[in-house]
Amino acid sequence: MPQGYVHSSDLPQVIPLFPLDGSLLLPRGQLPLNIFEPRYLNMLDDVMAGDRIIGMIQTIGGSRARPLLAPVGCAGRVTSYAETSDGRYLITLTGVIRFRTGDELPTRTPYRQVRASYDAFEADLAAPAESDDWVREPMLTALRAYLNRHELDVDWDTAREAPEEALVNSLAMALPFEPGAKQALLEAPDLSARARTLTALLAIDAASNDDDGVPPSVQ
Repeated sequence: MPQGYVHSSDLPQVIPLFPLDGSLLLPRGQLPLNIFEPRYLNMLDDVMAGDRIIGMIQTIGGSRARPLLAPVGCAGRVTSYAETSDGRYLITLTGVIRFRTGDELPTRTPYRQVRASYDAFEADLAAPAESDDWVREPMLTALRAYLNRHELDVDWDTAREAPEEALVNSLAMALPFEPGAKQALLEAPDLSARARTLTALLAIDAASNDDDGVPPSVQ
């Protein structure tokens, strides 16, 4: 994780947003992004000249031109950056802390900006210890059934040995759950709750009798 963020007050209080449904960033997770829309190329130019913080967030309806924002997103710092010959930016965002969306600023920039409230997620700034109630095997059992159903695979040696946060967050970010499920994983109060939510999503999908390949949904 990027160093220097000891308290939430160390982070910018106004952040630019990159709305992307179905995409999830979690603290200390790494999310590669291919930036090509002009407004987000503009955003990258601005953040690279500043603190390099971008808020990843999903939308929850509204108009296509200006969809409503989900109540919680995750602020990430640009930790890898490259420009392609055709003008795209290839970046990696490393998750720092979740935030609640506050007032949206009436800016002249082509991208959206909000006041971010980090207070409820101060604990995100420190990596959690392994929880006492962490049980790896039920998750791996559900994961195996999920992967078999979707004809996917993982490195099982890594899955058995990875620390709890690394395993839970990497699966939550990488697996193709629908946006509502991704938001539920983001909003889980802590790592233990996220692990339980992830295990439940895997089990629900694996137990489904249909074969249409539609990812699980949570209401």
